[in-house]
Amino acid sequence: MWIDACENGSQARLIFTHQSPQRKLHEVHYARCVASLEDKIVQKAVVEILNAIYEERFLGFSYGFRPGRGQHDALDALAVGLTKQSVGWVLDADIAAFFDTVDHNWLIRFLEHRIGDRRMIRLIAKWLKAGVLEEGRITKVEAGTPQGAVISPLLANVYLHYVFDLWAQRWRRREARGKVMIIRYADDIVVGFQYVDDAKCFRTDMQARLAQFALALNAEKTRLIEFGKYAAKRRAGRGERRPETFNFLGFTHVCAERSDGGLLLCRYSQRDRMRATLRNIRDELRRRWHDPIAEQGQWLRRVVAGYFAYHAVPTNIHALHSFREHVAWLWMRRLRRRSQTSRMTWSRFNRLCNHWLPPARILHPYPQQRFAVKHPR
Repeated sequence: MWIDACENGSQARLIFTHQSPQRKLHEVHYARCVASLEDKIVQKAVVEILNAIYEERFLGFSYGFRPGRGQHDALDALAVGLTKQSVGWVLDADIAAFFDTVDHNWLIRFLEHRIGDRRMIRLIAKWLKAGVLEEGRITKVEAGTPQGAVISPLLANVYLHYVFDLWAQRWRRREARGKVMIIRYADDIVVGFQYVDDAKCFRTDMQARLAQFALALNAEKTRLIEFGKYAAKRRAGRGERRPETFNFLGFTHVCAERSDGGLLLCRYSQRDRMRATLRNIRDELRRRWHDPIAEQGQWLRRVVAGYFAYHAVPTNIHALHSFREHVAWLWMRRLRRRSQTSRMTWSRFNRLCNHWLPPARILHPYPQQRFAVKHPR
């Protein structure tokens, strides 16, 4: 089993302590594209070792799929950057079909830059080349990371670390005239600029950079918008509407103004994702139509509590109330259709809602407070 990692010069060398007779069994599984339990265990061990190697080299503005970092950490960093730094323009960038277009040759070259053990490289290459099993047929895969594999997020981070992170850090230091703020979560990237000329040059250079590594920006989802502390005043002076909004990690970011004239960043639950969640709840309630009310209530409590655990951020209270009311309406509609003789009254249903559905309230602190605690300076 892979149990140790050490540094040797500029390369990390992984040590294979003993060769298990099950190693050949793994190779058979890869040829058949079967994700066995043994495969997952080996992948998890490899991820632990690679995390120890790459975590200290990943840059600070990378937040996706890293130990000790989550989506709210990225959201907090974005909020602090937009409100504290001189940001006037935002590039909301998305890489088209990233996980399906990762070039295997480039990825292996990136891994070889830090990993000196050829057996580890061969093992990862087999995972990449395993293919897809559909209706008894194996389809070879020439690009992309294994869907649903334990190691895929880490491989994606390694790829973007060399393709985007290091390049963006160098571009910010050498090419930018003003302030540049970068936040990346997996293939979702938000870059803030002080000057619009920097934003346009960065977008052009970024397209050229990604093209060198078989990647491209999603033209429909990538936008350059005016956003920041003075965006509303500048647009009003030109006779234009209020600043555009952008979506990041399930929240719509809106540029508003505080009473003292500063920037008030409002974050609301993304409407299309909320509607999709409500549709799933409706379909599941239909499947649980004849379950006891207590079982339905317990399930809805977990669903609503889970939604609030992520979306209950400051300035989003109205969306939380709306989500809870829609869930209650769907439940009421389903309960009333269970019987033609005894109808559910509103007084009884309100008691059920108060008992089973968690109240809508803010659970997360303001981004500046949590960011200051995690990154004291």
